[in-house]
Amino acid sequence: MSSSHSLLFLSLLTLSLCTTTTATTTTTLDVAAAVQTTLDLLNPTSFQQQADKILPQNTSSLTFTLHPRSSVHVSHNHHDYESLTLARLARDSVRVNSIVTKLDLAISGTNKSEMKPDKDMMLKPEDLSTPVTSGISQGSGEYFARVGLGTPPQLYYMVIDTGSDVNWLQCQPCNDCYQQTDPIFRPSASSSYSELTCSAQQCAALDITACRMNHCLYQVSYGDGSFTVGKLVTETVTFGRSGSVPKVALGCGNDNEGLFVGAAGLLALGGGTLSLPSQIKATSFSYCLVNRDSKTASTLDFNSAAPPNSVTAPLLRNPRIKTYLYVGLTGISVGGRPLSIPPSIFAVDDSGRGGAIVDSGTAVTRLQTQAYNALRDAFAKQARSLKPTTGFSLFDTCFDLSSLRRVAVPTVAFNFAGGKTLSLKPENYLIPVDSRGKFCLAFAPTDSPLSIIGNVQQQGTRVGYDLRKLIVSFTPHNC
Repeated sequence: MSSSHSLLFLSLLTLSLCTTTTATTTTTLDVAAAVQTTLDLLNPTSFQQQADKILPQNTSSLTFTLHPRSSVHVSHNHHDYESLTLARLARDSVRVNSIVTKLDLAISGTNKSEMKPDKDMMLKPEDLSTPVTSGISQGSGEYFARVGLGTPPQLYYMVIDTGSDVNWLQCQPCNDCYQQTDPIFRPSASSSYSELTCSAQQCAALDITACRMNHCLYQVSYGDGSFTVGKLVTETVTFGRSGSVPKVALGCGNDNEGLFVGAAGLLALGGGTLSLPSQIKATSFSYCLVNRDSKTASTLDFNSAAPPNSVTAPLLRNPRIKTYLYVGLTGISVGGRPLSIPPSIFAVDDSGRGGAIVDSGTAVTRLQTQAYNALRDAFAKQARSLKPTTGFSLFDTCFDLSSLRRVAVPTVAFNFAGGKTLSLKPENYLIPVDSRGKFCLAFAPTDSPLSIIGNVQQQGTRVGYDLRKLIVSFTPHNC
């Protein structure tokens, strides 16, 4: 072979190797199925409230059924999927601001005494905050657990929230309560209902509390002006047919406004002492969030082992705040290629700022601007075959897929400490925002140093928290 032919052969071989090593990894998005789901969701004839899953008896774990809001509560405020999506995203922005504000207060050293309201305010809950007047709460994307409360147990739909530490539900007598799917809880109908005194240790654990006639009063406020106020009590919690736990502290709210339309209250899954996992001394808990537009159900389990095929990552704690569940996220890959993002972007610094939390109540994953820009630019570059279109609300990277039924899209994956990688399904990051084929990259930038893995990215994956071994596990296709 002549020298010129040898050089040509080497050049072609080098080009071939480079092309092979830099090829984009793709996966297939079912456009038609996603669009059809948006149409079915707002079709009144398609709504059928789901019966509770039949849960096994005598298992070592405690289990609730878990439902997306769409299978429990029908909103009549939205005439199309686009308006519903706008409402969800507006609600989501409020949620994120609330998380960031709570963290900032903890880092700044704001103590409980500075947050305690005047006793007269606690006696006049209508003066504590203004109610939510927009329709945002009607379109929120929360998930409801089916919880048994009282003796004999009555079933209630309660929002699950990994970003909260106080369990509560609406109670009679009701001074001001929002509409819920189930009848409002009647303390007089339960033989296990007991009100806590002001000297109880659970009362001392509250961030905001007051005392009236030796009854411990609680208040929990949320970022959009919504709140719940009432007595702190203990009650028996029943987990389907898998067991019950007595004397669980929860708020019995007589004045509750905004935010949680449809649910009877909130089930707190955070890291504080009053959360449900802490009170029942759970060694672990896990949940699987089905597609929030579906009519199917899944489970919320306590004390169950992670499946053997799970992707695992460190469960981290922030010494500044116990509530949030941090995960050892180190990077993101697009199309099979790791993005150029410094790992420090996802780390908690000495002041308690930064890090990445997994949150059941936030819908869209938030990334620091530097990380988001790297993700967006890489995805847009590798998705050049897709027809770009205008942004939508907090999404700046959207595509017109109206002429397609299925399409190949670049893969997206989270990389964790320890070398493990969680590959997301395409419907976890490219989502419809209307019923006409407009899809957007479901990530958003934030000026906050805190990153949040939201429930859109968690859908279809069982997320587990081993509270003893301090491990977060992700098990795809395990709902």
